This record gives sequence, structure tokens and C-alpha cells, in this order.
Amino acid sequence: MTEPTRPATPVGSRRDVAVNALLVAVVGGVGVATTGPDGLVGTPWRVAGLVLGVAGFAAVFWRRRARTAFGVVAVLVGAVSPVATYLPLIGVYTVASGLAWRRIVPVVVLALGGAVLTLTRGVPDTGARVTLLVGAFGMLLAATAFGLFTGTQRRLVAGLRERAERAEADQAERTERIRLAERRRIAGEMHDVLGHRLSLLSVHAGALELRPDLSPETVRSTAAVLRGATHEAMGDLRKIVLVLREPVGELGGIDQRREDLDAVVELVELARHAGTEVRLDLPGGLRAEPPRAGLARTAYRVVREGLTNARRHAAGAPVTITLRGGDELVVEVISGQGLPESPPGSGTGLISLRERVETVTGGVLEHGPTTDGGWRLTARMPWEDG
Repeated sequence: MTEPTRPATPVGSRRDVAVNALLVAVVGGVGVATTGPDGLVGTPWRVAGLVLGVAGFAAVFWRRRARTAFGVVAVLVGAVSPVATYLPLIGVYTVASGLAWRRIVPVVVLALGGAVLTLTRGVPDTGARVTLLVGAFGMLLAATAFGLFTGTQRRLVAGLRERAERAEADQAERTERIRLAERRRIAGEMHDVLGHRLSLLSVHAGALELRPDLSPETVRSTAAVLRGATHEAMGDLRKIVLVLREPVGELGGIDQRREDLDAVVELVELARHAGTEVRLDLPGGLRAEPPRAGLARTAYRVVREGLTNARRHAAGAPVTITLRGGDELVVEVISGQGLPESPPGSGTGLISLRERVETVTGGVLEHGPTTDGGWRLTARMPWEDG
């Protein structure tokens, strides 16, 4: 078991300084009181012992940087310096708080041996010597037990703090993933909803620009359609802004309008009104017994994406939309060859649509050019839940 990482500074925090100063004051005070003023000075050996004891007490402030070395030094200084007689208690406690038994046992044995040698040499009376040895052994073992308790408590607190920090980091990561997923969802909704609206605006505006021979009634009708589409686009944009202001976890859908097979018919009528030649093949039985909500909503979005791409990249070309039932719902949008009105897009609409088809319905999305230069978009989705 390795020792915990120590502070980078030799003294440590203010709390460590205060604790170390208190230990030095208590242990040094007891040593001075036990030795007495006459036992501190007088002979060179006593002065040397006093200086060595002061150096040992100064090392207390560095004890956590090198626990084992301090423990050994404390035991040796305590054995030769009368003023530092109780310094080994701090050494044993410090080593024990590191929870490294391969270091604790040698230092404790050395401290016990030092106590035996010191008392054997300095106390001639056998009864008093035994009493003092029992007391010394008891104090050393108590210091060891207290050090083990302190080290265990510190490790437990450090583990709980690390676990709390890890949980906080995991929560922040989950929140960030939710935020990124919601941003992607909002970006997809903006592409699908606003892209469809703006493509309609572009078609109507292009008609006004390219057809100067239109009658005033047609111009007024087209302007009314432009105004209505603009208001709807503004409403969609307002919903997006409101959604962006909501906290994560309370984000609702941007486009809350009905999205089913009846809405597909309305979508086709709107495209026809914009001047696109659209042929819709939607069996009446399919409308009478519509698919489940998620399937119908996905079918609506496939048709919307197909019409939007047709207006952008094949303006003026006819579009054929086919919906078929059976074991699976097949939605197919085929656009003829036309003139692109805008540069090629990034393909994010098809990417998000593919994800929706695969994850929501368990189906597949296929797209690619046709033999006559047009474009085909096909979604095959199981009738039952995937």
C-alpha cells in the first residue's frame, strides 16, 4: 500500500503548521518539564543533546514529506536527547498514518527498542523501570493506533471526495451530451422546418422575378402566399428561439403541427400551389387505416425532405410521390431532371432523416440518381414496431 501524495511545499497548509506547532509545544514542553532546567545545559553533551532535540522538533514541520525518514530520525533523536524523549511518539504516529505496514513495523520495533535501551540505561530501579517500560510501550502502541485511525480516515475522506468529483464530472459530461444532442435535434428541426418554408418562399419569389407577364391578380395571390409563408417561417423561428431559452430537460418540439398522411396531402397541395408539378399516389385504404403515429410522422418528413430537395436542386421538374402499404410502409419521392436554384447542400437533412428512419421506425433510407438524370428518395419502414 503506497503512501498518499504529499503537498508540494515543505511546511504545508496553515492548518498543518498549526498542528505541527502544537505537537512541538506539547511534546517539547513535556520533555523540558521531565528533564528539568539542570538537565538541559551544563556539559557539552547536554548542550549537544539540546541542539539535536531542537533540530528534531524542527523536522516535525517536514514530517509528511518523508514519513519513514522522519520516524527513524525521531526515534534516534529521542533516544539520545533528553528534551526529545517523547519525540518518537510523533514519529510513530506519522509513519502509522501512512498506512504502509512495511514501514510501520520496523519503525515501531525501533521505537520500542530505543525505549528499552533508554530506560535500562537511565533508570536503575527494576520496579520503576518496568513501570516506565509498560507506560512507554502503551504510549507507542496508542500513537500507532491513532496514526492508523487518522490515516484510514484521511484515505476514506479522500476516496469520498474523489468519488464526488468523479460523479460531478460524469454529471457534467452527461449534461454536455444532452446539450449537444439537443443542439443537433434543433439543427435538424431548423433544417427541416425552416428549410421547407424558405424553399417555398424562393419558388414564389422566383416566379415573380421570371414572369413579368403575370396578371395583377396572380401577383397579388402570389404575394399573399409569400406573406403567409413568411409569417409561418417567423412563427417557426420564434418557436426555435423560445426552445433555446428553455433549460436542458424541458425542451419541447419545435414543430408541433400535425404530421400524418393527411398532412402529406396538404404538403403536396402547397407544393402544387407553388408551381411544382406533383403527382401523389396515396391509396385510400392507407388513409382509412393509417400507420402508427411515429411511422406516419416519419413518412411526412420523408415527403417534406424530398419536396424541399426537388425545389432546391431540380426546379421546374415534375415530382412523383408514392406511398404503399403491406408488410412495410414504402415512401418514395422521385424528382425529374431540372435546373438547380441553389448550390449543393451539406447533406445534413438526409443524414438526420436517415437517423430518424432507422431509430424511430427500424427502417432503411435509400437515395440516389435515377437513370434519366433525376433523383430518387425511398424509405422502407416496417409496419410494426422495429
